[in-house]
Amino acid sequence: MNITDRHILYDGHYKLSQLLVQHAGEQLKRERFEPGSAVAALVFDTLKQRYVFVRQFRVGAESELLEVPAGVLDKEGESPEEAVRREIQEELGYEVDQLTYITNFYSSPGGSAEVLWLYYAEVSRQNGPGGGVADEHENIDVVYLTYDEVVAEPWQDAKTLIAAQWIQLR
Repeated sequence: MNITDRHILYDGHYKLSQLLVQHAGEQLKRERFEPGSAVAALVFDTLKQRYVFVRQFRVGAESELLEVPAGVLDKEGESPEEAVRREIQEELGYEVDQLTYITNFYSSPGGSAEVLWLYYAEVSRQNGPGGGVADEHENIDVVYLTYDEVVAEPWQDAKTLIAAQWIQLR
């Protein structure tokens, strides 16, 4: 397969592009969702001995989901490490003590260009309220879970499922 052309169909909060793909002598039209890159972290409070998650409304699921804190890499020149530290501060109110890279992956490569960078973060100092950024219209609840609760939770979010499996393998 070879991409021969692309153009933007929609450029709003997210982008949607149309690609012309050459395959076996045929031109195929394919749409690609382009939300940008994102970061997420499995966060562990070393003083409380609890994992720290967020519960928030997600448009794609049309409901609230329990998940690891995450956000888009949308600040000019910001590295994934800097972005995940910022997201942990905004969503949970914690300063990161230690950050470990887990992996990066395409969240849904069949139709999305999103790449997600996943980390493990240890925290011990909550120096802010968390809950998200008001001018971004975030309404986030902070949720603490034990290891056993993390393992037993029926995760509906892929990045969180990957993070939960990662701690089980450690």
